[in-house]
Amino acid sequence: MKTAISLPDQLFYEAEKTARSLGIPRSQLFARALEDFIAHHRKENITERLNMVYSNVNQNEESELSKAAVESIRDLTKNDAW
Repeated sequence: MKTAISLPDQLFYEAEKTARSLGIPRSQLFARALEDFIAHHRKENITERLNMVYSNVNQNEESELSKAAVESIRDLTKNDAW
């Protein structure tokens, strides 16, 4: 699909130079750059959603799990010679 965009002159010249050095058409350079940009932000979105999920963990449940883990370790190591 064709599209028209406006770029600052310096960015356009850098894109021209980069495309030439890679031996690819400028439009392919722009397409690759956009794909990378979208992939990067998709990853950020996943991290953001995971952070939201884990921030909603019930603190009481987490505390109970921690207590159970400590008790389990105590039971497992009660006969160990330190």
